[in-house]
Formats: sequence, structure tokens, C-alpha cells
Amino acid sequence: MRIVNLIENTEGQPGCRCEHGLSFYIETERHKVLMDTGASDGFLANADLLGIDLGGVDAVILSHGHYDHGGGIPAFAKKYPGTRIYMQQSAGGSFYHLKPEGEKYIGLEPCILGLPQCVLLQGDHRIDRELFLFSGIEGHRMWPEGNRALKRKAGAEYIQDDFCHEQCLVVSEGDFHVLLSGCAHNGVLNILDRYREIFGDWPDVLVSGFHMKKDRYEEADLEHIRETGRLLKETGILCFTGHCTGQRAFDMMKDIMGDQLRAIRSGETVLDTEGEKDADSSM
Repeated sequence: MRIVNLIENTEGQPGCRCEHGLSFYIETERHKVLMDTGASDGFLANADLLGIDLGGVDAVILSHGHYDHGGGIPAFAKKYPGTRIYMQQSAGGSFYHLKPEGEKYIGLEPCILGLPQCVLLQGDHRIDRELFLFSGIEGHRMWPEGNRALKRKAGAEYIQDDFCHEQCLVVSEGDFHVLLSGCAHNGVLNILDRYREIFGDWPDVLVSGFHMKKDRYEEADLEHIRETGRLLKETGILCFTGHCTGQRAFDMMKDIMGDQLRAIRSGETVLDTEGEKDADSSM
């Protein structure tokens, strides 16, 4: 299994673009998958630079209905019109970020849901033995405070987004399981609880933003970060994070988790199980 970040907020691989967005290329024995598409077509340019042929991708997974994860879908769909795009039906909602200076639309381009290759899901969905999608995350452990300004517009009213449009991807290679999420708006611990409810144990690897980035942190926010780090450390899961986690939150959790927590950067390889096997055999 190989997972490569195609675009993220921070500079990584020389020459690769970075932006406020997230996209991963995932290669397994049977599949080539795209998880999210960033905010623009920048991930396409990065894939070319990295020598990754996205023409072989057989599935696109959208983690949730925000522009920084689905903004590149129109460009991808135009270039590769035959590839299925899996998203929750509710991902087409009218989503906004309410700021003191006014509202900002953060949803998908309306044209996306009309694409013939879109597969609109309502809940969990197994693609095959390697790929499984789940939603229905209902817990409230360490729910991200940054969510409070994120709303869904219904008529003239702004309603708190419940993130029922968020879905996670589980990639399995035998008994080895990787859990991928976009921003973990439902809370990374609640997502892990839902995973454990389905699979009976923790995943081996977690790849996800943690939605902890804020302009100003209160003491309660900092304790939330520390407690999340402590609880993740107890699971033993190898965690990769970036995008909406924020540098301060990452540094605090890194102090707690050590090498169990690693950073995601634009254009860098996140995981390569074949490469690790080759390295082990040469030692």
C-alpha cells in the first residue's frame, strides 16, 4: 500500500504547490484511489510533478462537502470523466463559515452533484474487500470547538452543521488497516470509536486533519488538544496529521505522542508498506 499527499497547506516536496486544502493518492493491490481533491486543480499539477498518473484512478472519495476538499473535482471530472466519485448525499448542502466580518460560502460548486459519475451515498458503503466507507459518527468526545462557526443554510436561517456529510475511508491490506478522514469535524476520537464499533479494534494507521487550528486559543482549547494527544497515544495508532490541525496543536501533541505522531506535507509520501518491506529486507 502506498499513500502520497498530493496537496496540503504546508510546503513539502520541492516544486509542489501547497494551498489550504487536502488530497491523497492511495495505491493498493487492486485499486488506485483519490481521497479528496484540494481546493483547486493544484493537486493535478503536483501529481504530474511526482510522476503519478491519475488516469489509472478508479475511485474518488470525497470526505465531506467543503470546497477545500472538493474544489478540484470539476477539473478532475473534466479530465477523467469515467471515474466514479463517492460522496454522502448530504455533501451538497449549502455550507457557510460565519465570521465577524460576514459569511463565507465553503460548500461545493453546485455543478458537482449533477455529474453523472457521482455516486451519492446514504451511510456506510463497502466498495470491496479493500475499501470501506463509513459515516454515522454520533459521539461527542472532544468535539472540535472550531465547528461552532460552521453552518448549513436552510432558507434564510443558519443551522449548526451536524457533519452528517462527513465520511471516512478504511483501506485494508490483509490484517493491516488504514483509516483516512479529511478534517475529522465529528472529532477524531468519535471517528475512532465508530471505527472500533464496526471493526472491533483500532486501525493500524490514522491519516487525518484534526480541526484544531484557531486564531486564538483559550485554556480549554489547549487542554482539549493535550487530552486528545494523551488518548491517541494510549491507542498505539500511528497518526499522520496536517491541514486543519494547526502547527501549535501539532507541536503540543507531538510532545505527548513522540514518533507516534507525524506531519503531512504537500507532495510527500505518507506511507509505503512495500518500501518498508524492501528496507527491512536489506538490513
